[in-house]
Amino acid sequence: MIEAVMLWNEPNNLSHWDFKIDPEWKKFAEMTIAGAKAVRRVNPELPIVLGGISPIDPNFMQLMGSHGVLDHVDIVAVHGFPLDWNHWGIHEWPQKIAEIRSVTKKPIWVSEAGASSFGAEEVQVFGMQRTAELLLPIVDRIHWYSLFDLPATWTATTRHKESEGSAYYRHYYMGLIREDMTPKQAASHFPEGLGICQWFHFEDPRLDAGVEWLQQLGVRYLRTGVSWADWFRPHSETWFDRQMSALSPFETTLTLCFTPEHLGVERHYTSPPRNSDDFAEFVHWAVSRYAPANILSGAEGAQDRTQVGARN
Repeated sequence: MIEAVMLWNEPNNLSHWDFKIDPEWKKFAEMTIAGAKAVRRVNPELPIVLGGISPIDPNFMQLMGSHGVLDHVDIVAVHGFPLDWNHWGIHEWPQKIAEIRSVTKKPIWVSEAGASSFGAEEVQVFGMQRTAELLLPIVDRIHWYSLFDLPATWTATTRHKESEGSAYYRHYYMGLIREDMTPKQAASHFPEGLGICQWFHFEDPRLDAGVEWLQQLGVRYLRTGVSWADWFRPHSETWFDRQMSALSPFETTLTLCFTPEHLGVERHYTSPPRNSDDFAEFVHWAVSRYAPANILSGAEGAQDRTQVGARN
């Protein structure tokens, strides 16, 4: 089932939103509000999550408040990778959550937290266990990133690619399962209550194996995405239907993001769209197809919405 819909991913990160085009995030705010209104028109009870921010920046969250975005979402989300990319230590997780709580009363989800096995698998085991110890008592959802390593022949979704040095190659070792489908050490230490964030690429051959591994790990909460850009590929709806049907056993947060090149201010997936209504149309389609109001309706739906994210 669809537990929530998330609008965009890491909007304050240049790899996912071109704030050189939109330096005050006004276009982002307009797009997000239009998307949220589209969700409400289809399913007023479906929880809406503001795409996880990276870096964790209370000033950005305040900016979203000033633009009216927080009035249209139910939950805010953050991402953190202190063992790989952030300039703060893993033990500072509670402090980082407190910084966001100081500027918004919205529930907070950690929709991506992870540690690569780039240097040693033991580091990943420690990172996962310590992250769970620190965060499970204080936030409503944690989605560990990720289930699978990125295949060596694929391209990581970053701006500067190999010029980032080892920071780029760490993207390839974030999974609990290697490219050859064998488990790493961390897979045998997966904590109860932790969710998983796994992006399935268009026509991803790993989908069925992904479902099997998620079930084997005892995962209940999943975060994945449906790409707005991929929506314009031939047979996209056939693929999306297959993906979402396969993932139906999990309580899934569906992330909607990535600008189609022909609809952006610039021809890039990070570009603001020229017209926010185009994003709203896509959101309307996705929610109508995968989380319509008859799934969460009436008093039962209202109760589910207030309880979603209740701490384990």
